[in-house]
Amino acid sequence: MGLKFTKMQGAGNDFVVFDATRRPLALAPAQIRFLADRRFGVGCDQVLLVEAPRSPGTDFYYRIFNADGGEVRQCGNGARCLARFARERGLTERDEIRVETASGVIALRIEPDGTVTVDMGPPVLEPENVPFVADGRAPAYTVDVNLTKLEISALSMGNPHAVLRVDDVDTAPVATLGPLLERHPRFPEGANVGFLEIVERHRARLRVHERGVGETLACGTGACAAAVAGILRGWLDSPVTIVARGGELTLRWPGESQSVWLTGPAVTVFEGEINLPAV
Repeated sequence: MGLKFTKMQGAGNDFVVFDATRRPLALAPAQIRFLADRRFGVGCDQVLLVEAPRSPGTDFYYRIFNADGGEVRQCGNGARCLARFARERGLTERDEIRVETASGVIALRIEPDGTVTVDMGPPVLEPENVPFVADGRAPAYTVDVNLTKLEISALSMGNPHAVLRVDDVDTAPVATLGPLLERHPRFPEGANVGFLEIVERHRARLRVHERGVGETLACGTGACAAAVAGILRGWLDSPVTIVARGGELTLRWPGESQSVWLTGPAVTVFEGEINLPAV
């Protein structure tokens, strides 16, 4: 019997989404890799499971698996697609829902224009909680990569991020430097790597190499991390429009200890049914 799925995208960051609210769904890493394969499977950056709530006051539990089969704690673009999926599948009639992830509870709001706003929670800036190896918190850190010293920001938006300012994202060494920073020993759990180009005080361009995926057309938590890093370092002012290769995302961050608010598109591409390989 085939397994029904929905293919969705948020600013080009694409997902295969499953409704596991009525019956639990266990996917092996090999099956996730098969689903994510753009030649033999459906093709996606992440696989999302929408499950029944586990905690009082929440509407759903939300699990995220990267294309390499590993489970991660947060995905902002995926969260927006989850909200759209839940409404379109009749799982909720509300415009505002609360969703629990491995990194905590987030609030989602479907806007009148069809975009979705996510309360991503406050950024994690203390190095030990990112996690990132450092002697203490600082606005920026110097890391050694292939005998070259690079200045980065290190923070977490439910998953660890390194943000590096570049003059031009079109020529940034995403394919070569991204994997090196992703696996840098000072990030014990790996990192998503953002290459940030400042356009003006409220606008920036961004490319992101995602941990366990590679470069994606957009990254919600990466956009949040880039906006926070840019504001903290005096380059940007809230609200910030982040221009990714797959579309634009709007970030609002009032400041220290406050939530980051992410707004952007969430689109259903198609629905289908697939037979998964046995494991």
